[in-house]
Amino acid sequence: MFERRVTREIRIGSVIIGGGNPIAIQSMNNTDTSDVKATLDQIEKLAEAGCDITRVAVPDMEAARALKEITGRSPIPVVADIHFDYKLALESIRNGAAKIRINPGNIGGKDKLKLVANEAKNAGVPIRVGVNSGSVNRDYLAEFGSVDGRALTKSAMDAVNELESVGFNDIVVSVKSSDPLLTIKVYRLLSKRIDYPLHLGVTEAGTPAEGSVRSAVGIGTLLAEGIGDTIRVSLTGDPILEADCALSILKALDLRRSGVQIISCPTCGRTSVDLIDIAEKATKELKGIKTPLKVAIMGCAVNGPGEARDADIGIAGGKGEFLLFEHGKVIKKVPESEALNELMRMVRELAYNEK
Repeated sequence: MFERRVTREIRIGSVIIGGGNPIAIQSMNNTDTSDVKATLDQIEKLAEAGCDITRVAVPDMEAARALKEITGRSPIPVVADIHFDYKLALESIRNGAAKIRINPGNIGGKDKLKLVANEAKNAGVPIRVGVNSGSVNRDYLAEFGSVDGRALTKSAMDAVNELESVGFNDIVVSVKSSDPLLTIKVYRLLSKRIDYPLHLGVTEAGTPAEGSVRSAVGIGTLLAEGIGDTIRVSLTGDPILEADCALSILKALDLRRSGVQIISCPTCGRTSVDLIDIAEKATKELKGIKTPLKVAIMGCAVNGPGEARDADIGIAGGKGEFLLFEHGKVIKKVPESEALNELMRMVRELAYNEK
């Protein structure tokens, strides 16, 4: 396991980030926040998918007031995302937001920022600040000639300094770009400047297929270097997919041990069973299991058990049949038509016994 960067502990409702605590998965609702039922329904699904914290947009006072019921019934902490209006920040804090996300530079001036900071401090609510490629200080753009890591880092430090200047230190910092390489560069720079927890993400990463790859490159590289305390995968699609992708990134780096990790071979000319269909069906059926297990679905009965011997349980296909194995040791053969059901039976039995 790689050594993680040491940061301050920050409490976001029931979740603590920084200080060596587990890296928290975040997402953002795409519902109308004033629609309490729709928002809570989506939060429930996000929590079930492994999301630890969610963020909701607060564009107006109706949404800010809706937070009271939402935060009171949500199974996970809710962050209020606010732009421009300090009154929305105050109302969100009073209605139970576990954290607020603001840009100190557009909240209405230092006096308004101090009002928000004092309200947040009294309520024990942290504030997330930061910048993205579209909100870099113009002076730094002129100084460096482009949106580069130095310009983004200095802009983020300005946001931190503004909060510190009004006596607020319960801070989470994010600096996002749609470019994974720039994201990596700026977080490397920022991690040397501050000890506040860092919220990682490749913003506007794209559709699920493209965005998952871009996020895995940007977020995964930084996590592997010990940088980052909470992550959000930003995809153009269902927020549940964001949580799924984030969980996969953490599991790939052995930073989260929850649920089933599937190992499946890419298939080749030796494959004589419908492995792709079986793997897709197994992925759906295994999603609800929370016990950390490694399950292998292999297409070659000759090499499969050996190649996936580190799996807790698995199947390997031959001609019209599958071998079932545990930790590389073959248990029995079953017809192809029964392989998936038999695998599921054994996985559920194993999950139950390990609870």
